[in-house]
Amino acid sequence: MSVESIYEVLDPRFAGLFNGNARLDQLYTGCRWAEGPAWLGGARSLIWSDIPNNRMLRFDEADGHVSVFRAPSNNSNGNTVDRQGRLVTCEHGARRVTRTEHDGRITVIADRFEGKRFNSPNDVVVKSDDSIWFTDPTYGIDTDYEGHQGDSEIGRSNVYRVDPQSGAITAVITDMIKPNGLAFSLDESQLYVVDTGRTHGAQHPRHIRVFDVNGTTLRGGREFAECTVGLFDGFRLDVEGRIWTSAGDGVHCYLPDGALIGKILVPEVVANVCFGGLKRNRLFICGTTSLYAVYVMTNGVKTY
Repeated sequence: MSVESIYEVLDPRFAGLFNGNARLDQLYTGCRWAEGPAWLGGARSLIWSDIPNNRMLRFDEADGHVSVFRAPSNNSNGNTVDRQGRLVTCEHGARRVTRTEHDGRITVIADRFEGKRFNSPNDVVVKSDDSIWFTDPTYGIDTDYEGHQGDSEIGRSNVYRVDPQSGAITAVITDMIKPNGLAFSLDESQLYVVDTGRTHGAQHPRHIRVFDVNGTTLRGGREFAECTVGLFDGFRLDVEGRIWTSAGDGVHCYLPDGALIGKILVPEVVANVCFGGLKRNRLFICGTTSLYAVYVMTNGVKTY
């Protein structure tokens, strides 16, 4: 794809966010559904999930080499890095959220709510107080493609919070169809959550909602943006609070007021994105079969 064709400017405010000389690099291909990118700064590496192939991959920025990080991975999906630099992972196949310790051991953070197994934890974020927030739609149990087909024991798809001291798990959002990607605003006063319910019916949403954070609970839940092409999935914020989100035709950039100002066009459906690199100015993009990256003229918000 040529440099000229990868940017779509919908608002003049987007023009200063990309370098016209920057190219969209395809760093790897061969996935079935690339998802869950997470930047490990100390290792100068990006970890991401290839859900149907039941593996996690690692891109080494120093030499461009890609290797298998973990296989099998329990059909891992979303990943993030906590404030101590440890990888936190949602596993469809095992229906749980885990943490990879510095020595490689895997700790189970959450696998049940009120005695019932989760559906298939999808995406996860860690707040500055070390609480862990994750979504739990049914994609990993709907079929055998991204996990193991099975029944929902809980009976609905919720968003959960794990208390950092007690480990207690609370359902903080219970009125979404298929909660998916999520991220906090810069000051953590708001939580953005995608609902990809459209996958289960044309009457269901394909939007981002924004909730006010009230300590350990949430209020509100107004619609922030409706996806114009395909579905939103995973997303990240930059240092100015702009949202860079996956969509059917690439990456869409929104201002904090909900205005769509531009796109990075990608030749595959995009599932998730992550800022990385030494200056957090490289946007890594999981696009169905491939991992892409492009340098942008902003920086991703630092979360650890």
